[in-house]
This record gives sequence, C-alpha cells and structure tokens, in this order.
Amino acid sequence: MYIEENPDSLPEQIEPPKKKKRLWWLLLPAIAAVIALAIAFLPISFHTTDHSVTVSYGTPPDDALMPPPDAPQPVFGSGQTLPISPSPQGADNIASNAPGALSLQEIYKKVIDSVVTITAKTYTGTALGTGIVLSSDGYIITNAHVVENGLYLSVLAADNQVYDAALIGSDIASDLAVLKIDAEGLKSAEFGDSDSLQVGDLAVAIGSPLGSNLKGTMTNGIISGISRDLTVNGRKMNLIQTNAALNNGNSGGPLINCYGQIIGVNAVKLSSVSVEGIGFAIPISTAKPIIDELIERGYVSGRPSLGIAAEDLPHTVRVYYGLPQGAYVTAVSARSDAAEKGLQKGDIITAVNGETVTGVDSLRAIKSQYSAGETVTLTVYRGGNWLDIDTVLMEQVEDR
Repeated sequence: MYIEENPDSLPEQIEPPKKKKRLWWLLLPAIAAVIALAIAFLPISFHTTDHSVTVSYGTPPDDALMPPPDAPQPVFGSGQTLPISPSPQGADNIASNAPGALSLQEIYKKVIDSVVTITAKTYTGTALGTGIVLSSDGYIITNAHVVENGLYLSVLAADNQVYDAALIGSDIASDLAVLKIDAEGLKSAEFGDSDSLQVGDLAVAIGSPLGSNLKGTMTNGIISGISRDLTVNGRKMNLIQTNAALNNGNSGGPLINCYGQIIGVNAVKLSSVSVEGIGFAIPISTAKPIIDELIERGYVSGRPSLGIAAEDLPHTVRVYYGLPQGAYVTAVSARSDAAEKGLQKGDIITAVNGETVTGVDSLRAIKSQYSAGETVTLTVYRGGNWLDIDTVLMEQVEDR
C-alpha cells in the first residue's frame, strides 16, 4: 500500500548548535563500526509486489459476494496456448547490442499495447495490478495475488477502454492467473525463451506502478541472476532476478528482453530499508504449462484445496472484537467437502491437524504438505466457540 506522509506531522526544523572545537573525529571509527553492525542485522523480507489497496473495513452486504449480473462468466477448454518464439539470435546470443536487438524506444513501442491495468474489487477495498495480453481475443495473464479474493474484476486496455473480466483460472502456488475479457483485435504479446537468458542481458519492465495514473511506466536494467530458488509467502518459487525497478502495481506485468519478447511475469520485490534494485519475475518457461492448464481446466491439477476463500483480519479488528489469529473464511464452495462438513463464511481457521495457522499464508504453507484426497482436521473459531471439522482436501479449483 502506498502511504503519503503528512507534511504537517513533520517536526519543526531545529537550528543546529554552533560548532565547538572538540575532538569528535576520534569517535569516527567507533561510529562507523556501530553503523556497519546495525546494517548487517537489518531484517530482510520477501514480499509480492503488492498491488495498491485502499482498505475500508466493515461487514459487507450479502450480495457483495456476487458480481454484477452482466459480468462475463468463465469459459474453459478454448484450446488457447502460450506461444514461445525463439530469439532472433538463438539461445547463445541475447546481448542488448546483438544484431536484431531493439532500442528502448522500439521495445516500448512494440510491447506497450500488450500491457493492461487490472482492477480487483475485494472485501476490503480495491486492488490494482498489471497484466499481459496473451491473445487478440482477450485472454490476459497476471499474478494470482493481484486478483486474489476479487469479487469483481476489470481490465483497462492500452487504448483506455475498460472491460469487465472473468477469472478463467488462478494458481496460488505459482502466483499465476488468467483472465478473459470480451474483446477482439487486441495486440497479443510476443513471448521469448527464458531458458536462454544470461546474467547481464538487458531487462525491461512495463506496468502500472502505484495505480492506473502511472500506467505504461517503463523501467530498465539487466538480468541480475537466473534460477533463484526463493520461498515467498510460504511457497517455493524458481525466479529470474532483475534490477529493473518494480513497484506496487507492477505485479503481473511483463519482464522483457532486448527483442521486445516477454521472458517473465513480474511478481516479487525484495523489500528492506537497506535494499533497492532487487526484483524477481516468474520465467515464461515455468509459466507456460501452468497458463495452458489454467486455460484448459481453470485450475492446475493435483493442488490440494479446501475449496474456500480466506483473508487475514487486521490486528486492530481482531483486538477490537476479541478474535483469535488465523485465516478468516470469506466464502466456501458449495462443491467442497468443507461446506458439506459445516465450514461457514465468518469462521476463523486457527489450526490444521494441530499445526497453528497465523493467517492465509501459513494456511497455504500447511495445506501444501498434503495431497488432494487426504483428510485434515480444521480447528475453527466461530462466535465464541471452538470446534474441529474433519474435511477432505479437493483439487484446487475454487481457492483464490
């Protein structure tokens, strides 16, 4: 979330004291040592490049779960697949100065019409991210966390036309999702070969940092690392590292090579008070089979699922209402075993098979230890009472 500081809250400027002749310079080595030690122990954490969110809390009306009647509905089995094009120079020559490489201006002109801004209305506000046009008939690639818990989705195209969007499929484990809009004649992106990348190759990102007002923002850098194994929000991911600037709202947008080909889906930023210029993208070679299966099935087979949607309750809300820490259930699929066994919207899942659940991320991490078809025991808080619910995990079709 982007928060602007209030200038009125800043302290008044204090006039510095007059200089005195002191041997302060003798303390410089000690001061430097203290600063170095402090920097060494600064906390570093991985975060998704979280979309801008305007949050307002309260109990949504019952119809808040339902999209508008005229919202598009998912259609599966289209046969659409993600095409991968070889680079003009083959796998051994991706340098930015290679014959056939484009200038930054040419890259922008080639790709910009294939980049869209995504809006997701959730229980707690509005989330914004970026997407990539997969096909001229309206298939859009983005991150799963951009559309997570979205009650209503829309896409702002490069020509500023707004479309209602249907969620075709979402896979939390890979952080990928596919949307569909009712459009024709869109400019589909060209997808390159991420397996041929080398450290030092040109890298360009285009997206909507901090929201739609800055849509079409382009940043550039290099490929800083390849095949980085990271654990993000409880999920293990193999990612491309880049120093092209990624900010809130870039999630789901393209990482582009020097030929104007999409070689990654921007997803993760390394965040710390002492870290800048470290971002990560999902390689297209990793994303392709997942995207193809999302379009064909609407989900990735074999992923364990409870068949629910859940959110984290803010600490202030939990304290005010005296609620325990856990995953707050916002919807339960009628097709799930959890619904049949009595799990309800408004329940708070606090443990799975006795393992404590602190929030949605920990619920996913614990759930990933099991397989579809296994039975787990959910410890649930409901209206001041505690109960255990035994439920069979399903394939991940409904989870957001």
